[in-house]
Amino acid sequence: TTDSAAALRAAEIGADALFKGTQVDGVYSADPKKDPTATRFEHITHKEVISLGLAIMDTAAIALARENHIPIIVYSIHEQGGLGQILRGGGRCTVVSDE
Repeated sequence: TTDSAAALRAAEIGADALFKGTQVDGVYSADPKKDPTATRFEHITHKEVISLGLAIMDTAAIALARENHIPIIVYSIHEQGGLGQILRGGGRCTVVSDE
C-alpha cells in the first residue's frame, strides 16, 4: 500500500518523522465519524496502535516505522494551515512513537 511504501521510503532515507495526512485530526479510539464517544490521543505508541487494532495505517507500515524508530505524525488534511502549524510546534495532531 502507499502507507507501507511511505514507511519504507522514510526508513531508507533516515527520515526524522513520517507525516500522515488524513480525514481527521489525529488518532482516535474508534472512527469519530461513526462513534461520537471516540477519544483522540495526543500521543500513542506504535505498539499500542497495533495491539488496539487502530486502523490509521496498515500494520506493516506501523511495524516498519516502529522498527526504525520513526515517529508518525497524524493530522487532518482539511485544516487550513494545519501542517504549517504542526511544523512550527503547534497545531492539532497525534504523535505515534516508541515512547
